[in-house]
Amino acid sequence: MILDRVLRFLITAFLAIAGGALFELASPLFALIISTEILKMEMGIFKITLVSFVCIVVGAIIGGLIGWFVSSYLIGKLKTFAVWVEQQLAKMPIHDVIAGAIGLAIGLIIANLFSSAFARIPVVGDYIPVVISIVLGYLGIYITIHKRTELTALFDFIPKTIREAVKAREAKQQAVEAAKAAETAKAAAAAAVAAATTQTETDVPGGASYKLLDTSVIIDGRIADICDTGFLEGTLLIPVFVLEELQHIADSADALKRTRGRRGLDILQRIRTDSRMTVEVTNKDYDDIAEVDSKLVRLAQDVGGKVVTNDFNLNKVARLRGVEVLNINELSNAVKPVVIPGESMTVTVVKNGKEPGQGVAYLDDGTMIVIENGHRHLGSTIDVEVTSALQTAAGRMIFAKPKA
Repeated sequence: MILDRVLRFLITAFLAIAGGALFELASPLFALIISTEILKMEMGIFKITLVSFVCIVVGAIIGGLIGWFVSSYLIGKLKTFAVWVEQQLAKMPIHDVIAGAIGLAIGLIIANLFSSAFARIPVVGDYIPVVISIVLGYLGIYITIHKRTELTALFDFIPKTIREAVKAREAKQQAVEAAKAAETAKAAAAAAVAAATTQTETDVPGGASYKLLDTSVIIDGRIADICDTGFLEGTLLIPVFVLEELQHIADSADALKRTRGRRGLDILQRIRTDSRMTVEVTNKDYDDIAEVDSKLVRLAQDVGGKVVTNDFNLNKVARLRGVEVLNINELSNAVKPVVIPGESMTVTVVKNGKEPGQGVAYLDDGTMIVIENGHRHLGSTIDVEVTSALQTAAGRMIFAKPKA
């Protein structure tokens, strides 16, 4: 192999140089033994005697021959050592290898600083730096490998600071994006409000049959279907404080509230464009009243209008204050199909009832049917016979039993 040849050449050359240097040191001894003046004369530009030159040549030849013959053995041992080192490095985690290399470098740097202080000591001054380098190099490797976790923790503030800076920048970007989204939503809400209202706004409306819509009935959406049927007559009056509440909901940080607010604005747009109803906005407000529902009742009293809502509490309060209320929940219950005892129908039992043995089914309009002994037919479609019906404020409830 080329590498073996190169190593063999280097070993031979090294031992040849070493042999020549050793024999050159022994040249004074040969000069004392040999009395010939010719061998003691200086020669050439190198200012060495013939004895020294002969010693260097002989030493280089002997060292080269020794190097040539022992190089094969030394190369084999070197390869064995390299394989051992490679195996040891393969067993070590890469972070231990890196830590050891860093520790060795630090140890040698510190050893070099100490060595200059001992270099001038007679006799041993040349050897102390070598010992110090070996000791501090080993200590550097040992400490950095075994104390790697603690040393890493000392410098953890650097990546921590970087992470915090990145998080702060991301939070700032999110805040900017949220602000832009809020501005966009606000502009869209304002545009929807403008589109949902007529071009004429009045301070104190009068002389018309007004129906005042509250926030809940607008968001509910069924009012648009009622307007499409033509059963509701007159003018829909939207107070500005109701629009402001809708816009506030549409600008909410909560996704559900934001969706409900935008739905309400879309419903107003649909009523204005698709129905035959006239929509007006009034700027009338009551600064001495905080609640929107109370303001709505007060405005209904002033204009002689009716409040359209699906809010149970607003319904009660408005009637107590002498204001007529159109409750779309009551309308929905009123138009549901009427059932009489003994009537038959086909339903699907979907769950168990509150009482033992009961089953529960639902009609298409959401009316709940409680079936006696219906739990045995859970998940099945069966024919039932109506036994009674109960009308409540929440809706109609039908009681039935499986048909024999």
